[in-house]
Amino acid sequence: MFATLRFQIGLLTLMQALLLTNNVTLIAVNGLAGLQLADNKLFATFPVTGYVLGGAVWAMPAAAFMRRFGRRAGYTVGSLAAMGGAVLAWHAMTIGSLALLCAATFVCGLYNAFGASLRFAAADVADTWRPDFRARAISLVLTGGIAGGVIGPEVSKWSREWLPAQFAGTYLTLVGFALASLLLAQLLRLQAPRHAAATGPARPLAEILRQPACWVAILCAALAYGVMNLLMVATPLAMEVCSHPYSAAALVIGWHVIGMFAPGFFTGSLIGRFGVLPVIVAGCLLMLGCVAIALSGVELMHFVSALILLGIGWNFMYTGASTLLTSAYRPSEKNKVQGFMDLCVFTVMITSSASSGALLFVNGWSILNLLSLPFVLAVLGAVAWLARRNSRAPGAAAA
Repeated sequence: MFATLRFQIGLLTLMQALLLTNNVTLIAVNGLAGLQLADNKLFATFPVTGYVLGGAVWAMPAAAFMRRFGRRAGYTVGSLAAMGGAVLAWHAMTIGSLALLCAATFVCGLYNAFGASLRFAAADVADTWRPDFRARAISLVLTGGIAGGVIGPEVSKWSREWLPAQFAGTYLTLVGFALASLLLAQLLRLQAPRHAAATGPARPLAEILRQPACWVAILCAALAYGVMNLLMVATPLAMEVCSHPYSAAALVIGWHVIGMFAPGFFTGSLIGRFGVLPVIVAGCLLMLGCVAIALSGVELMHFVSALILLGIGWNFMYTGASTLLTSAYRPSEKNKVQGFMDLCVFTVMITSSASSGALLFVNGWSILNLLSLPFVLAVLGAVAWLARRNSRAPGAAAA
């Protein structure tokens, strides 16, 4: 039994690694590719926005598809979309079309819409074989992103000049990663949790969302991703403005992604020991530390240190929010609730990625960082309210 659990978690972790290699490579090149093609530099991050928009548009349909046909079928469709989108992006760079590049990244967004549920697939595996392993399963699958932090920047560095059109070769390499994900998906054997049949019919989404734990989890995940995306997308552009070479920007993004996913080896254990809300709070404090370092200077080590803290803070907040959400729904409700969380995440990311470049070029790096503070503080306030409410719950029940 435990061998099956480990094998399935291992498959999901490898698929997460491939997904994040795809994501990090796109993060590293999309903004710069847009800057190269755009007549107005304020539109430089539109290819990033196209990718996020694709994830948002497909989030709920992807969840519905997986509910009907299963996660394996969903990951298969997502991988095929990634292959098609990568080929289209290669063609867009070859002919120099910003509009076609945005369309290509939009298609790639379908891969992200399906892949975003890999952490919840890990929760399904744990619920089937060992329910007390749920938080660790989620965090362990997220560690697959470490590979993205290492491989993605290296792929972007050696492949950007591979073909005559800059970055065309980078997009073409993504076909191979998507093909590997397609093959791994065929080995998945995800079963319904044994207790699923006894949990009653699915409630309307609006009723589920009225639960405090549910909306706080979604708020936390969406704002954590929004703040992280706002600063991460702007970083390569800010470093170029500060005259840092592309290799330095790739290094920073790589360490940032490692910061995002390396804590997965112990985040689940921290949640088990201290509780989910304290871990989310710790993530918020790390993000505040990121802003403090970013405001203190624009040397390479300022960017590296700030982005590492940003990544770790995101991990604590996002893993905590995902774990918190699993306590707010029944197994029969999981797909639509998880899909709605991902829809909210992608919707916030659309705004942050679309505005990131414009805010940077109009206001500067320091103001961009300051603008992230209210959102981090909003999460802190929501978590403090939920913790206070939970602490009063036993007394209220007794009364």
